[in-house]
Order: sequence, then structure tokens, then C-alpha cells
Amino acid sequence: MPARVSAATRERLLTAAERLLLTERYDDVSVRRICTEAGANPAAVHYHFGSKEGLVVALLEERLGALWAERLTAVTAAAGPVSEIVDAVLTPFTGLAADPLGRLHLRLLAQCVIDRQVGPDQWQQRWFRIDSWADLLPQVGERESLRRWMLAFDLIIMRFGRAAAEERALSPEAVATLRAFVVAGLTAPTGEPS
Repeated sequence: MPARVSAATRERLLTAAERLLLTERYDDVSVRRICTEAGANPAAVHYHFGSKEGLVVALLEERLGALWAERLTAVTAAAGPVSEIVDAVLTPFTGLAADPLGRLHLRLLAQCVIDRQVGPDQWQQRWFRIDSWADLLPQVGERESLRRWMLAFDLIIMRFGRAAAEERALSPEAVATLRAFVVAGLTAPTGEPS
């Protein structure tokens, strides 16, 4: 299959899944239905993504990856403080929460991460992979850093995902409190060896 045709089919599948998931529950949208909506062969999702979960991972990485990549790469390259890293993470979340398609992406992200429907090894882009965060907390060891980041992401994604599921955005006060809590947790001293 020529690369142009393959890339076009892949994008049609992503767009079809996005369109269906915007109005229907994840569990109610079948792979067959996505293929039909995209005008693709019934095996196209499996060919391009391996599974429905793989399609959702690709959708989230493609639609959301650019929101974080440039900002996080710049902040971490400059060895900015943890608060700047947290701001680089939170700012796109607040923008997504204000848009129906963004809320869909937040709901899907919450389903993948909080409900553990997607394993950590399925993510391809740097800032979606937890190992990319391991050395960003120099005051603690790698294992403790990973634990703290995983808790931080669980909390952030859970709060924004729940609000998105309820078709609302978090208030600025709630976001400020969440930010302060996450920064405090990430920078807290540790009395244990890492």
C-alpha cells in the first residue's frame, strides 16, 4: 500500500473514531463501526494501530502531543524549577477543558491512564512516557521521582477527566489549588533513600 494511501486511511480512522467518541461512550464504539465510518477495510484499525486501544493512544498522542512537547522540552532543557514544569503540564489541560473536542481528549486520557486501559509501554511520544520524567526531580532518586510523577499525573488527569466527563471546566481556584498541591508533592523532602 503506498505511503500516501496508508497515511490517509490512518487519518480517516483517527477522525472517524474522534467523531464517534464525541457523542458515544467508548465501550459502545466498535472497531468495525470506526472502519465503516472511515470508509476503510474492516481490518484497517488492526493494521494501522493493532487494536482499539492502540488507535486511542495514537489519537491522543497526535492531537495532544504538540500541546506539551515544545513547552516541556524548553523548560526541562533550561533546568527550570518544578513549578515551571507543572505549569507547562497544566496550561494545556485548562485549554482542553474549555472545548468539547478537548474534553473528549481529556476523558479518553483519563480512561487510558486512570483506568489503566493502556499500558505504559504503549505510549510512543516522549512526554507520554513516564520514564521521560525520571530525572526531573533532582532532590530525589529515580524511583521516588517516578512514583511522585505518577501520583501527580493520576491526580491531574483524574481531576480534569472527571470535570470533562461532567461537561465542565475546573474553576481557576481549583486549578491553582491543584497546581500548588502537585508542586508541593513533587518538591517535598524525603526522609527515605530512593
